[in-house]
Amino acid sequence: MSWLVLILSGVFETVWAAALGASKGLSRPVPAVTFVLALALSMGGLAYALREIPLGTGYAIWVGIGTIGTALYGIVVLGDSASAARITCLALILAGVVGLKLLH
Repeated sequence: MSWLVLILSGVFETVWAAALGASKGLSRPVPAVTFVLALALSMGGLAYALREIPLGTGYAIWVGIGTIGTALYGIVVLGDSASAARITCLALILAGVVGLKLLH
């Protein structure tokens, strides 16, 4: 159960990051409220998952999911660059996250 919660918390990290950007400095109410709610769910889920998952592993995986998710959101929705170098770097982050899970 902790791993599922950790994964969902990483997804909520992507949500709060996207909402923070959309809030334009927390000046737009709907994205600002979305940011606060997603942040609370993300942090709460991380805290729950770390009861059973080692801190270094859990935090790295949580950040990795958020990083990859936010970068993909930027590429797909916001039109950020999808250069080969960026995709390669995202693949390396993914490899590190998978490696941490497998070596746990």
